[in-house]
Amino acid sequence: MNEKNRRSFLKTAAGTAAGVSAMIQTGAWASANETIRMCVVGLHGRGKDHIAGFDALENVEVAAMCDVDESVLNERADQFKAKTGREVKKFTDVRDVLADPNIDAISVATPNHWHSLIGIWACQAGKDAYIEKPISHNIYEGRKLVEAARKYNRIVQHGTQIRSSAAVQEAIQMLHDGYIGEVYYAKGTCYKWRNTIQHTPEEPVPEGVHYDEWLGPAPDRPFTRNRFHYNWHWHWDYGNGDYGNQGVHQVDVARWGLGVGLPDLASAIGGHFMFDDDQETPNTMVCSYKYKAANKMLVFEVRHWMSNDELEDRKPGDNIVGNLFLGSKGIMIIPSYSAYKVFMGKNHTPDKARDEGGNHWANFIKAVRSRNYKDLNADVEEGHFSAALCHLANVSYRVERTLKIDPIAERAIDDDEANALLTRNYRSPFVVPDKV
Repeated sequence: MNEKNRRSFLKTAAGTAAGVSAMIQTGAWASANETIRMCVVGLHGRGKDHIAGFDALENVEVAAMCDVDESVLNERADQFKAKTGREVKKFTDVRDVLADPNIDAISVATPNHWHSLIGIWACQAGKDAYIEKPISHNIYEGRKLVEAARKYNRIVQHGTQIRSSAAVQEAIQMLHDGYIGEVYYAKGTCYKWRNTIQHTPEEPVPEGVHYDEWLGPAPDRPFTRNRFHYNWHWHWDYGNGDYGNQGVHQVDVARWGLGVGLPDLASAIGGHFMFDDDQETPNTMVCSYKYKAANKMLVFEVRHWMSNDELEDRKPGDNIVGNLFLGSKGIMIIPSYSAYKVFMGKNHTPDKARDEGGNHWANFIKAVRSRNYKDLNADVEEGHFSAALCHLANVSYRVERTLKIDPIAERAIDDDEANALLTRNYRSPFVVPDKV
């Protein structure tokens, strides 16, 4: 997209959205039998699953793909053609995708620092969006995405697919109904085998990589391999560490089970242990949140190396991600994305259990057709609250103190240093607007 067209898109996006919203309100939208045309944005990692997930759905067409790395873009498009016999439209700039009237919705699997801005632009351009976790890189932009989704009547799904598991839905309802008594404590775990990323030198931008578009809202820094494909997770400019990568799934379940939003207190300690490498984010961290009015506590722990399993008996070295809930009558374990087990009483007598997943992609499409965001299993605001817990923990870790939180204002109380980290300095023109 040239600079003239970029300015034109940014100026006209809101007007386009208003027109589309008016069309929706009169019922002029895709029926159950009409094809929804999707573009998957960000193809290197999780984007492969987005392509497969949406391509498997009836009356949904993966019509386009977008990636700033032309080698990845061409590889995914070629793989898709070999599998389906269909060619897709290819983009390297997401603004060109959003300006295309033939695209109905987008699915975003870019690095975290792009998630909210692309989502806001999509809402302004009149397109629905499925956005990978975490839905934001910081609390400020997450709230702005919620505001944009509501203002433009868009469907925005958070990629915490556990929310579509039939078994976990049942488990959460049991917790809310008091099956294990008064639930006062939830713990999430993110114990994943993460080796050192070592050091990589600064180097020229590889051919075919549109680096300015990759940087987007982030500061202009030289290219290195450790700040690019996947390892961007471990740098504050682009990622949120393993808490915002894997952990947001489990903190979402913990918060869901407790029935809470933002806390009154948030505290985290940790560090980057064992390795001398380029990673900036902690690889080990313990986070605690207190909800005073509800009298509940949420705890989360990230470990990166050899660890015991507090949820089930699994082999050493396995990834251990899941949740533990404590109630006055028993405990519940959610040891995976699709199962739960209940143990009652002092002797932990085995009780109810179930293992059954769901289809998060299909849930998004259902809401796109119904035009009712309440049909979503992981609406944008639920995603915002869960991502915000990760951000609060990371900020507490970085300023090295407990944060007192105003959960309505979504800010730390009397703490300018912490609040400065709840947003960022956006690089023009990739700016999250105060008024969406």
